This record gives sequence, C-alpha cells and structure tokens, in this order.
Amino acid sequence: MGIVSEEEAIDEVLKLIDQVEEEPLKTTFKNVHQGYLRETLSRFLKARDWNVIKAHAMLVECLRWRVDNEIDSILSKPIVPSELYRDLRDSQLIGMSGYTREGLPVFAIGVGLSTFNKASVHYYVQSHIQINEYRDRVLLPFVSKKNGRPITTCVKVLDMTGLKLSALSQIKLVTIISTIDDLNYPEKTNTYYVVNAPYIFSACWKVVKPLLQERTRKKVHVLSGCGKDELLKIMDYTSLPQFCRRGSSGSSHHTESVDCFSVDHPFHQQLYNYVKHHYETQGQAEPAKQGSFHVGFPEPVAERVEMAKTIESELHKFENCSVGDRKASQ
Repeated sequence: MGIVSEEEAIDEVLKLIDQVEEEPLKTTFKNVHQGYLRETLSRFLKARDWNVIKAHAMLVECLRWRVDNEIDSILSKPIVPSELYRDLRDSQLIGMSGYTREGLPVFAIGVGLSTFNKASVHYYVQSHIQINEYRDRVLLPFVSKKNGRPITTCVKVLDMTGLKLSALSQIKLVTIISTIDDLNYPEKTNTYYVVNAPYIFSACWKVVKPLLQERTRKKVHVLSGCGKDELLKIMDYTSLPQFCRRGSSGSSHHTESVDCFSVDHPFHQQLYNYVKHHYETQGQAEPAKQGSFHVGFPEPVAERVEMAKTIESELHKFENCSVGDRKASQ
C-alpha cells in the first residue's frame, strides 16, 4: 500500500473499519475505543507490526469475538454469591495499587502465589475480562479526562514470590487468559516490571526471552529484589504494591493500606459494586443467580504455545533435579 508513516497506517485502517456495515460490530467497537479511535487503531497496528491488512483483520476478529460472547454485557454479570467472588480474589491475585506519575494505572499481579484452585476456569476468565473491561470502559476514560489527555494503557508489576514447580498445573489457564489478552486487548500494557524473582523464574526467563518478539522483550524489566527503588522513580510510595515496600526506611511515615489483592480494597469494591449496580439497573427483579459467564476460548497463537511448552520443559527439569537431589541426600 506504500504506507510511509504510522499516521497514514492509522488512516488506512480507519478507512477499512468505516466499511463495516454490521451494527453489532459498530456498537461493540465504540466500547473498545471509548472515543480514542486513533489510539485504539494504533494498538492493533503495533500488535501486527504496522501491517494494515493484518491489523484490520485482527480488529474485526476481536469485534466478532466480543459480539459472539456478549462481552459488552459482562459488566452487568455479577459473580455471586459474594463468598465466591472473595474466593476468586484470594486465588487469582490481581489488583490496582495506584497510578504512575504520568497517570497510568498500576496493576499488581501475584504470579507466584495465585493458585486458581477455588472455582472453575470459566469464573477466572470471567473475572479477568471484567477487570479488563472495567479498566478500559470506566477507569481509563476517567483518568484520561482527569489528566486532559488520552491515557489508554497501564503498567503491571508482577510479583514472583512463591513461584514453585506447582505452577505447571496453572499453565493451561494462564495461556487461555494471556491469549484472550493478546488477541482482544493488544498493547494495553505499557511496561511489565518483574519483582521478587526466585532462581526458578530466572531460569525460565532465560529460555523464554528469545521466543518473545523484540517489542515485547523491551517492555519487560526484571528488577532487583522487591523493585522498590526503581519503581519509586515512576510512582509515589502510596502507589507501590505491598510486596514492593519491603525494607523501606520511610515506610513508618506511611499508613499501610488494604492489600490491593484483597476483595476489601477500594478498586475491587468499586468494580464489584459497579457490576452489581448495572445488573440491578437492567430491571432485574430477582437477585443474580450463581453461574459463570462462559466465553469462547480462542486458539492460542503459536508464540504462546511455544512459550508454554518451553516453560513446562524447564519446570520439569527443575522437578527432576529436585527429585535427584532428594534421593542423593537420603
């Protein structure tokens, strides 16, 4: 097509999207871009290395996935009873701890201590998508308006504390969730900060890193220890996740807040109440019934499959070494 600039590439995708005539696709696209049309098209283009045809195809597939799975209504589908939602929060460790100084939301993820063992896969996927949709349709538009400029991405701090060989059992679910993000929420994370990394992570990262695209590799920063000193360069102390506050000489001057993973944290309370309110305002006369919101799982992309196999292989090596060490010590 002779595209010579990013702006021209965005214009070309915009022309193609304007040709979409199906109303359901047009409606769900509004929920995707939230008024930030060019920023949204830029994300899909980045995910396909600025190939206009591939980016357009990816976006249309995303819109069809949203329509087929009724994603637009997921923020009116509460996870009930509340005890189940609490169980999810206790076993799928994710939360929002604050903002960077540039206004980007900071999401904390407890990779090593998430067990995903208190509900079905569908509940964990529903919860993950609800957090994505709340971030994109409520949180980011709010902070964009507050800051007077488009803010369409976030940063993630990944806590590897407690990462063990048992992580093998979670690879399938993590692959499902990451594939949903890759295909339908591309380029929503500005930077990944990895903290509290044990040796097992370092070994896995060494073999996985070469499999990642250069664009993704540049986003991942493995920090020393709990990462506090590095993270304080981009955010205030109050926005640090709890697992990054260790050994702080200044911590005594701050009131410790509720753990951002907790269901009692303001972010999770606001999200849960938002979903509950939207369910009730739909005119539902009866309380929401228990039952997960089933979403079709997309086929993982080849890169994800290869990474999953590589991680499994590396973890099995550790497992075999551990068994050998135990036998040798007997």
